Amino acid sequence: MTQSDDFGFGTQIRKSPYFDATVRWGAKAFSVYNHMYIPRDFGDPEQNFWNLVNDAILCDVAVERQVEITGPDAAKFTQMLTPRDLSKMAVGQCKYILITNADGGILNDPILLRLAENHFWISLADSDILLWAQGVAVHSGLDVTIREPDVSPLQLQGPKSGEVMKALFGDSIMDLKYYWLREVELDGIPLIASRTGWSSELGYELYLQDGSRGEELWEKIMEAGKPFGLKPGHTSSIRRIEGGMLSYHADADINTNPYELGFDRLVNLDIEADFVGKSALRRIRDQGASRKQVGLIIHSEPLKGPNTTFWTINREGEVVGKVTSAVYSPRLEQNIALAMVSTECATIGATVEVEMPKGAVRATIVERPFYDPKKKITAA
Repeated sequence: MTQSDDFGFGTQIRKSPYFDATVRWGAKAFSVYNHMYIPRDFGDPEQNFWNLVNDAILCDVAVERQVEITGPDAAKFTQMLTPRDLSKMAVGQCKYILITNADGGILNDPILLRLAENHFWISLADSDILLWAQGVAVHSGLDVTIREPDVSPLQLQGPKSGEVMKALFGDSIMDLKYYWLREVELDGIPLIASRTGWSSELGYELYLQDGSRGEELWEKIMEAGKPFGLKPGHTSSIRRIEGGMLSYHADADINTNPYELGFDRLVNLDIEADFVGKSALRRIRDQGASRKQVGLIIHSEPLKGPNTTFWTINREGEVVGKVTSAVYSPRLEQNIALAMVSTECATIGATVEVEMPKGAVRATIVERPFYDPKKKITAA
């Protein structure tokens, strides 16, 4: 009986190829994401944050399942799924995209990778896009194959992640540009390496294509990272809220549209392609969004952890929105939050009240992201 047998709800929730390794390295609790376990506790979350921003952490993010699209019409079909213009996307490039439904609602905000002319991976946030893509394909008349391949990503994130990558793959890996990918090999383990990640820090993702070698890969990376202070870790709520990064189901869902999030740049209504949701998004753009995402500084005692419910936002006794993600930032020494409020209330500097578990608290609407607004760290 292995350690990992202590965790589990049954075979309907899958374990990643790194699961046993993360338990050995101190994972104490897991969440469920895309029907898989994801480590969410390696000890003090504040220490995990400092490990990330000062050195580097290795995260099991195999829950970022891939939807693979291949076939003669792969490029045309992939464009059907997203309002972002993909016409100039090169082989070897990655793009942050939105996947929308017929009403313009966001179904997912994944990273798209183009591995070959007719070969794409959609690296998912937490929703069943494999089923959606197969459904869209049924009556599309396009020649595509859509499946979930044996691919399991790891995230290597933090200012020293580049040094760890250099130790693993040599100096040439430093040529890998932000939001580009490359095929690499580590002691016979075939991988896709990309300069991407869900941390707002310098980082890389390593896509394992043979699940039987997961523990081997984890151990090799941790060994190579030892001189640079690499620690096992989990995606940091503190750092992602500082960076204004979305968590699907929290900050966006099927009832959220791109214009509410300020994602106009990810919607290209002038392209010829007739992507799903095009007419609805044109109507929303013309009418204007009724809600808007904002940043909040919550003036209260430091939060002990992230919010686990949506906190109501009031102004002059009326409900005007909700807090979607909140946390205490030890670096900024403030409670910071992402919130969705009515457009007429989304004025920088305005004061609102947040209904927290222990009562109403004053909060100020501010710009987001809260730290490194020009993304200089990730693009460095």
